[in-house]
Amino acid sequence: MTTALPTPPDVIRCAYAELVVTDLQASKWFYTELLGLVVTHETEDTLYLRAFEEYLHHSLVVRQGPVAALAKFAYRVRTPGDLDLAEEYYRALDVPVRRVPAGTTRGIGEAVQVVDPLGFPVEFFHEAEHVERFTQRYDVHGAGAISRLDHFNVVTPDVPAARAYYEGLGFKVSEDIEDERGTVYAAWMYRKPTVHDVALTGGDGPRMHHIAFATHERSQILHLCDHLGAVRRSDQIERGPGRHGVSNAFYLYLLDPDGHRIEIYTHDYYTGDPDNPVITWDVHDNQRRDWWGNPVVPSWYANASTVLDLDGNPRAVVERTDDREADVTIGADGFSYTRKDDEAVGFKVGHQV
Repeated sequence: MTTALPTPPDVIRCAYAELVVTDLQASKWFYTELLGLVVTHETEDTLYLRAFEEYLHHSLVVRQGPVAALAKFAYRVRTPGDLDLAEEYYRALDVPVRRVPAGTTRGIGEAVQVVDPLGFPVEFFHEAEHVERFTQRYDVHGAGAISRLDHFNVVTPDVPAARAYYEGLGFKVSEDIEDERGTVYAAWMYRKPTVHDVALTGGDGPRMHHIAFATHERSQILHLCDHLGAVRRSDQIERGPGRHGVSNAFYLYLLDPDGHRIEIYTHDYYTGDPDNPVITWDVHDNQRRDWWGNPVVPSWYANASTVLDLDGNPRAVVERTDDREADVTIGADGFSYTRKDDEAVGFKVGHQV
C-alpha cells in the first residue's frame, strides 16, 4: 500500500536561478551590457540581477566558481507557512533537505533547499527584499529591454516520472510531445498563467538546458541580435531568432561566456483558466520546434549545463535508456527533422493543406 505524501507547498512561480561562472567580468558584460539586466547588488565574486519589471531583489544570481554549473533553481511559495509544508513534503520524499535562515542568499528570506527527485538543487522561499521596479524607467531600458524571468528548462532521463513529480506539486501541463505509442518526449508545465514555469526535456540528466527571460516585443529580440553583430559577438547566438510551434513564442537562444544557454522569449499565451486544454504534438511534426521549419543546430540538442548538489559538488549524469526514442530523439524539446506521415499532420509535400 502506497503512503500518501503530505500536502505540498503552494508554488506561485519560478523566481530566480543561480549560475556559477568561471569569469565574472565576462559574464557581467553579457548580462548587463548586452542583456541589460539591472544590477541590484554586486560583490567581488557575485552579481545579483533583475529585469526591468521585477521588484524582488533578483531573478538571477551569477557568482564566480571553479566549474560552470547551475547552483539552484528557486520557486516562490504563497505564504511563510508553505516553507513548513515544503520541508515536510521533501522529507517524506526522502531527498536531501535543509532549512536555511534569511539572508543565506542576499535579498531572500528564510528558505527550504532540497535536491528534488529529479536531481536538481531547488529552493523554496516566500519573503524577499523589494527593490525599485523599473517598468516605466524608459530612460534606462534601451532597445532590447528584458521584462522578467519566464521559465526554466531541464534535461531529465525520465520525462513521465518528472511530469508526475511536478503534477504532485500542483503544476499543470500546457503542451507535450508524444509518439503513436504514447512515449512522452517533453512536457511544458506551469503555475503562473503562461505556457510554462518549467519545461521537461528528455535526455541525459540532471542537466540545465536553459533559463528564459521574457520581453514584450519581437523587436527587442531582434535588437539583441543587432547588438551582438555590432560588437562582433554574433557567435554567442546559438539558435534563432524564430518562432516555436510549442508555446507559439518568438525566441532567441544565446550562450553566455561559460556556455550557459539563455533564451529570450515573447508572445506565448494565457493558461489561467481551470479548463485550459493540453496541446499534444506528434513527435514527427517538425513544426513543433520551429514554426518556420528552420533546422536546429546540433549543440542545442547535445549541450546542457552541469548541476550541483546542495554542497556545491557536480552531480553525476544518468543516461536516458528508452530505446523506443532512438530513431527520432536527439534531445531538448526537439528531434530529428522528420515527418512520419505528411497528410497525418496536415501537410502535403510542397504546400500546406
